[in-house]
Amino acid sequence: MEITLDAVTRTYCGEQPDSAVHAVRGISLHIPANDIFGIIGKSGAGKSTLVRLMSLLEPPDGGEIRYDGKRVDVLAGRALIAQRRRIGMIFQNFNLFSSRTAGGNVAYPLEICGTPPAHIARRVDELLSLVDLADRKQAPVSTLSGGQKQRVAIARALANRPDILFCDEATSALDPQTTHQILDLIKKIQSQIGLTVVMITHQMEVVRDACSRVAVIDNGVVVEHGSVGDIFIHPSSRITKSFLAGLSDMNGMPQTDDFVRWSPTGGKYTLRFVGPLTGEPMLSRMVRRYAVEFNIRAAGVQTVKDVPVGTLVLDISGDVAEVHRALAFLQEQGITVEAHETEEEH
Repeated sequence: MEITLDAVTRTYCGEQPDSAVHAVRGISLHIPANDIFGIIGKSGAGKSTLVRLMSLLEPPDGGEIRYDGKRVDVLAGRALIAQRRRIGMIFQNFNLFSSRTAGGNVAYPLEICGTPPAHIARRVDELLSLVDLADRKQAPVSTLSGGQKQRVAIARALANRPDILFCDEATSALDPQTTHQILDLIKKIQSQIGLTVVMITHQMEVVRDACSRVAVIDNGVVVEHGSVGDIFIHPSSRITKSFLAGLSDMNGMPQTDDFVRWSPTGGKYTLRFVGPLTGEPMLSRMVRRYAVEFNIRAAGVQTVKDVPVGTLVLDISGDVAEVHRALAFLQEQGITVEAHETEEEH
């Protein structure tokens, strides 16, 4: 099911007349059907408000929200309840009932819909098997690990066979290994069932590893959107570049296994190589042509949608005109060049 937002707004009134919070400011966005779409933003950017509007948990102040062309933000009463039952949601803190077992949590949305007990039992078994927890049906929630709890939450979200699955910071409370496992599970489920998945996150790794397309949110507006590959290779907004800098650990020591920084300072330029370029000796060709020197501060190769993307953080020194010619040469070869300030320049 595709989701279309047209100039959607949401404002929260503060205690004082001039203290209103404009959480969502006229966002227009198209989320394709049967895909995994990411919405990324820093804390306070408006992404959680946006998902509440898209999931019909609260109405917008203005604009329109459509599912497959049908306007849904104006639904009320039984029509709204019926539409909400076609939506699944999972959260950072799992939101499981501690008084119920794993199977009991999965059964809950079916019970409140009046589903016959025999059908509930079959559906619970089916879903727990899907999330690889068939042997934990009778396990109390307190005995489950964080990853297992999120698997139960995913199974519960799928109980009523939703058309859309919203994941609001679903991996933020998990360790890196468990995060990868949950993302792989979500991708597997999306592929098997063919539902639309919307992932709200502040983690660029989640976007890289799970999503096909992404929208970057800042201060209640979409500042950039497109395919994940294009966003990683050709970021245009300040906020996107800051996310990629964090992923590449521009300002500190290594955080990821696929990117290594051995110099805690420096690095005026970031170069991005895509596909076959990751294996080419481009810097050697550069210094043979131009009177410049380079000092690599950090480097690594990540896989973005099955395509290798290499990143180099380095300094290039020499005559200013010669450096400019060298950078132009790299860009002519298909390398993305981004210049930024270093600590030495402040």
